[in-house]
Amino acid sequence: MTNELRRVVVTGLGVVSPVGSDMDTVWQNLTAGYNGIGPITYFDTTNYKAKLAAQVKDFDPLTYMEKSETLRSDKFAQYALGAAVQAVEESGVIGTLPPERVAVYFGSGIGGLNTVTTEVEKLHNRGPHRVSPLCIPMMIANMAAGMIAIRYNCQGAALPAVTACASGSNAIGEALRAIRHGYADAVITGGAEASIVSVGVAGFINMKALSTAEDPNAASLPFDARRGGFVIGEGAAALVLEEYEHAKARGARIYGEVCGYGSTCDAHHITAPHPEAEGGARAMKQALEEAGYNGTEAVYVNAHGTGTPMNDSGETLAIKKALGEEQAYKALVSSTKSMTGHMLGAAGAIEAIVCLKVLETGTVPPTINLREPDPKCDLNYVPNQAVKADISLCLSNSLGFGGHNACLAFRKV
Repeated sequence: MTNELRRVVVTGLGVVSPVGSDMDTVWQNLTAGYNGIGPITYFDTTNYKAKLAAQVKDFDPLTYMEKSETLRSDKFAQYALGAAVQAVEESGVIGTLPPERVAVYFGSGIGGLNTVTTEVEKLHNRGPHRVSPLCIPMMIANMAAGMIAIRYNCQGAALPAVTACASGSNAIGEALRAIRHGYADAVITGGAEASIVSVGVAGFINMKALSTAEDPNAASLPFDARRGGFVIGEGAAALVLEEYEHAKARGARIYGEVCGYGSTCDAHHITAPHPEAEGGARAMKQALEEAGYNGTEAVYVNAHGTGTPMNDSGETLAIKKALGEEQAYKALVSSTKSMTGHMLGAAGAIEAIVCLKVLETGTVPPTINLREPDPKCDLNYVPNQAVKADISLCLSNSLGFGGHNACLAFRKV
């Protein structure tokens, strides 16, 4: 541990998502406004009010692991390992540090819901003796972090963040703090989720959280007056965070600096956001303060932007409170959930990657299908078409059930 705060940069990215399972494809699709939403194919939706999801379409776990390992792991952990392998291979950090100086902080909001569903069906239909002896290790939400640590012999901390839709962002933020304060020199971090299963979709439907639209282009509608709920998504995203001087010394490719993190709780309600958006605004203010925001910079915000009525108007208010109204109206804000759906525990991680790519490319991805603006949502949400912009500071917001709020800030190096 050190008393001197160290700079933290990103040296590797990986993604498994509804809009692609490699970084080049994902970025091309997000900037082109490609919609990754379609009919659920994993189970029969005849009796379900919501029939759409953003499913991963082109992922083969055998690219990343042996067949025997796929039989011992839930889909969420397979997605996590796939994304982590991409990020680690790009980074090249493994082998440059002692194993005890490399950690894994990887989030999941729910964990192995596929496994839970399958094994409960076995229990009810065939009896307790048919439940898999691997049921528990496959279902627990820490197993993504555990499998990644095992793959790469990471002997530092291996921790999950389990904060619902903020899980990926909290994992990255806590990884930032671990390196800043000297507990690790590199961290493989991010989030994963695979909850498009019968009980997961039914649960979200019955709490009236999901869009029941049948047209994929009228389903995930962040900041639009027609919005009526989110579209469930899945996948994983991984980042390699590294102490800046170490990354520079070994000549690593640096995507950007993680320069701020805010983490708060509304302490208000298990699912509804605070009506005054105080917790979300405080998380953003914390991240902005750490990032040294001067009040005049060109800012991009990757919004949590779920397409639920309360989230989008509340987040708009939070952005105004954090930046001040004048700067909020100048900022570019978009919700890539309009294309990826809501990837739950993976959402914050892929949206952090979006921020880094905005800094790298100068292209801001759009909020697609934003046709009928809501008067309560009156910022510049980059409707329907990507735009070019010289952005100096990017923020990524995540607001989870339980009142969890997380905000990450990124800069060019």
